[in-house]
Amino acid sequence: MTSTPGTSPLAEAPRTLAGGSGLATLLTDPRHALVSLDYDGTLSPIVNRPSDAVPAPGALSALARLAERVGSVTIITGRPVEALLALARFTDEPGLRSMVILGQYGLQRWDASTGTITSPEPLPGVAAVRAALPKLLQDAPAGTVVEDKGHALVVHVRRTADPDVSLASLTPALTSLARDNGLEAAPGKRVLELRPPGHDKGRALRDHMAELGARSVLFAGDDLGDLPAFDAVDELRAAGTPGLTVCSDGPEVPGKLRERADLVVPGPEGVVALLRLLADRLA
Repeated sequence: MTSTPGTSPLAEAPRTLAGGSGLATLLTDPRHALVSLDYDGTLSPIVNRPSDAVPAPGALSALARLAERVGSVTIITGRPVEALLALARFTDEPGLRSMVILGQYGLQRWDASTGTITSPEPLPGVAAVRAALPKLLQDAPAGTVVEDKGHALVVHVRRTADPDVSLASLTPALTSLARDNGLEAAPGKRVLELRPPGHDKGRALRDHMAELGARSVLFAGDDLGDLPAFDAVDELRAAGTPGLTVCSDGPEVPGKLRERADLVVPGPEGVVALLRLLADRLA
């Protein structure tokens, strides 16, 4: 079922039987459910500058209400944990004391219950790519910027005159640079991320599910980087664990993500509405 602004994300059943089963299990056994969400484009609107991506209105309170009723609420993001904590201010919401953030696609972890962050040392290739990028990008279109995540580097072209053309022109050289230094080049919404290989949201989700012993899962996302998490939900369902995939829709959302989702809601405001409805159902 595809929702439109002004309609309830749960006004109808999810458009797949598997998604319906995932939702039903979450609602009947919430204490063993994992609700996991991407951040940018899912809990926060897409903006030109990553540093401006604050949570959508009502997002933190909706998360907190749901966190009181389900087994675990977890954010899985490509952002560094420290940057996300400073931006989203999750620690200001008392109801999120049990939340977990898996940052950098699971390389980093923050547990609200302890306030601790665990993080490995960056791969050597990250420093090499960092040093090489200024020269490689010296003739890049105006508006091209680099976001340094510590464990990865992201080339943003959203502020160039023609983002799609800019990304296409830069991708071959950036892909070669990543490969030559033991990294991978992962595309997203008008970005290319040069990051450690083998780490994605699917792996982070599977590992966290196993750690929790969760019996159902909801995952919500909006970009190509969320497809591995959709794959993980499919694998879990095939092994007998019910799950529900949610697309936070918008003009830049890849068609393949929208097509794969069990439930499509209208952007971050639709995600917030969905979280509130789930909390109401479980009250």
